[in-house]
Amino acid sequence: MKTVAQHLASVLSVVHALPPLELGLMDAHGCVLAEDVVASAPLPGFDNSAMDGYAVRVADLGTVPVVLPVVGDIAAGPASPLRVQPGLCVRIMTGAMMPAGADAVVPLEWTDGGVAQVRIDRRPDVGAYVRRAGEDVTAGTVVLATGVHLGAAQIGLAAAVGRARLVVRPQPRVVVVSTGSELVEPGEPLGPGQIQDSNSPALTAAAVEAGAIAYRVGIVPDDPRKLADTLEDQLVRADVLVTSGGVSVGAYDVVKEVLSRLGTVSFDKVAMQPGMPQGFGTIGPDRTPVFGLPGNPVSALVSFEMFVRPALRTMLGAVPIERPRVQAVTDVALDSPPGKRSFLRVALEVRDGAYRIRPVSGPGSHLLAGMSRANALAVVPEDVTRVEVGSPVEVLVLERRGR
Repeated sequence: MKTVAQHLASVLSVVHALPPLELGLMDAHGCVLAEDVVASAPLPGFDNSAMDGYAVRVADLGTVPVVLPVVGDIAAGPASPLRVQPGLCVRIMTGAMMPAGADAVVPLEWTDGGVAQVRIDRRPDVGAYVRRAGEDVTAGTVVLATGVHLGAAQIGLAAAVGRARLVVRPQPRVVVVSTGSELVEPGEPLGPGQIQDSNSPALTAAAVEAGAIAYRVGIVPDDPRKLADTLEDQLVRADVLVTSGGVSVGAYDVVKEVLSRLGTVSFDKVAMQPGMPQGFGTIGPDRTPVFGLPGNPVSALVSFEMFVRPALRTMLGAVPIERPRVQAVTDVALDSPPGKRSFLRVALEVRDGAYRIRPVSGPGSHLLAGMSRANALAVVPEDVTRVEVGSPVEVLVLERRGR
């Protein structure tokens, strides 16, 4: 059998970062930047008020409370011609350009809110509640570097420095196919011997969480011709194909039968639990990578984590390509079969200043409920068959959205 590391190396030798292209700002969301974004002007671009209040000369306030005439209003928008002369002040709104002559803003809450004149009860320091030009970003600064993953804050910053388009590594397009005549669409009534298709929804969601654009094709029955036609039809929109089921040694394992005839796809036993049967290679004129994952739901998801997710992150140009790993102490003894790397579903928490884990499921590759409760996978090496209580173990940390 191949080791997990050997199979992953085979995958990463084939996939590569997608070529960059220029996209509109919102289309670039979720992509990885392929250029440096440089601020052509300072941010903020001018001194402005951080509060609703009054633009003043601090030297005019003396001992508070003090009453000053209000000579005008300045709202956010075009520059005002108003100038704060000695002994006067100007009412100002948040974001408005500071008038000449003023050196601080008195917040509205420190005053009586007057319009023609205002009583000021507290004296600010010079520069108080003023956002200085360039205090966030100076002109010529690289605000977003090549390789940055573009989330909401990064898109906002690009917009703030005036960029409407960005050069990025595009999100890989993933097509997910479930195979098996026993499968029905979620929500449809079940006949004898049938099960709901959980793999393609789960794998499609996993691809999106990895940073890809994912398309769920749905269910293909155990018919070699239909499967071959489906895969060929999907090549036009796929950077990666992911199938689940039909990769073992059964008489009706049609994925193995079909993909073995196409391109460079090969099927191997990988020394891991769950997820021993694995298929990988390329098909079609563009040598599109295709993953043949096992049909049991936990096997499919663990295989995705170990092989598909790193491939997608590589194609996206993201770093790192794998989940974070930590050392944890187990509260329960962990058993693992000899010669295989086990990925055990566990709950990870911090207790008494250390990472601690406990299993949330048995080892069965069909126990999807346990996988849904896990926020980590404990990784037991091939040469270890038991991890005793209190012993350290490496843990692969899974993200849990909405938590």
